Amino acid sequence: MNPQRRALLCAGSLAAALPFSASAAGAAPLAAAVLPPLPKVPAGTTPEMLATDQAYWQAVAAQYDTTDAVVQLDNAFWGSMARPVLAHYEQQLSMVNRDNAWYARMRFPADFEAARGAAARALGVAVDEIVLTRGATEALQVLIAGYNRLQSGDTVLYADIDYDNMITVTRWLQQRRGAEVVSIAIPEPFTHDNVIAAYVAAMERHPKLKLMLLTHVNHRNGMVLPVAEISRLARARGIDVIVDTAHGFGQLDMTIPDLQADFAGINLHKWIGAPVGVGAAYIKRGRVADIDPYMGEQRGEKGNEDIRTRVHTGTVNFAAYLSLPTALDLHAHIGVANKQARLRLLRNRWVEAARGIDGIEVLASSDPRLASAIASFRLKGKASVADNFALSKKLVQEHGIFAVPRDGLASGACVRVTPGIFTPESHLDRLVDALRQVARR
Repeated sequence: MNPQRRALLCAGSLAAALPFSASAAGAAPLAAAVLPPLPKVPAGTTPEMLATDQAYWQAVAAQYDTTDAVVQLDNAFWGSMARPVLAHYEQQLSMVNRDNAWYARMRFPADFEAARGAAARALGVAVDEIVLTRGATEALQVLIAGYNRLQSGDTVLYADIDYDNMITVTRWLQQRRGAEVVSIAIPEPFTHDNVIAAYVAAMERHPKLKLMLLTHVNHRNGMVLPVAEISRLARARGIDVIVDTAHGFGQLDMTIPDLQADFAGINLHKWIGAPVGVGAAYIKRGRVADIDPYMGEQRGEKGNEDIRTRVHTGTVNFAAYLSLPTALDLHAHIGVANKQARLRLLRNRWVEAARGIDGIEVLASSDPRLASAIASFRLKGKASVADNFALSKKLVQEHGIFAVPRDGLASGACVRVTPGIFTPESHLDRLVDALRQVARR
């Protein structure tokens, strides 16, 4: 039985037997965090207009404590918590540490369900369509490994842009389900049409294709995959898709139904800024039976359709889940469309300048449909892993700029750049200056 459901049942039995309430005994939840005041946005201001408002984004940046050890341009690993979220998290951590099992058994199940409900509303789905996890990796492992509609000889597809561990799990389906696992390389330079064409060609080339992994925003070059279009084409052919939206939800103005997919893995500690260790798995209502219960997990309150039987994380970081609603509130307070516009402005600031530097190859599209906060570059003719690790090291040691090497693309390795909503424009200008210098050598 899932630990949250077990705790809920235990709490109900204990509460009925006790002569006093849990809240009267001092285990009441702490007050929600107070969101920071931000400059008033004049009526009629579009996200693109607000993206250029330096005073507004300086006020947003003031809510974050950031390092001054380097120019931090690796904000795709996880999202820093804003001060209100961090304060709330520390408060909840202290309370949980103090009240221990008394809180965990008596109050946490209801608080956990409240956090789950807040996540469902933000995602645009019903609460019985999501289960909270420790991140997108765990969510996608559950969905891919548990997908039970494959028969021996069916085909499963992944691409070079997909996340390393998800590729590993997809390949494992050959052992687990007897599937034939195939891959494609996304064309470079990539365009909206040639990306869709690559997936259509794969569908036509593999008539027994039954499952595809689609990465909404990939962690290598930041391309936004036209997931909805590809999902619709797949559905027409009887092909299911599992969407990795670890880097999509939270930085792009979208909700899960926009993906037109029945299964998705979601990260809530990257672009939402929840504490590290919070994610979710989405399974569309009516499709839960197509994902196996977790290692013999028994049927839940809704029988085999209880999504909570698909994940078993054991004892969780209570305080992280308790702070999720605060992170979601701040995310909504700033506005996802505003965040997307600001991140795109920051990305374009360095990308467009770097395109004019002789010797620099930029891995990014000018098509706004394919653009995210993430983009990458490399020195022309220098696509090996060693080349790009050396380039990343040079940027740190000689210019104080932290951007990370990425491997796995069919075209070779690269260096990834990811600003955050708190990144000043001057940091991207410093990157461009550094690229001019390294390209001359």
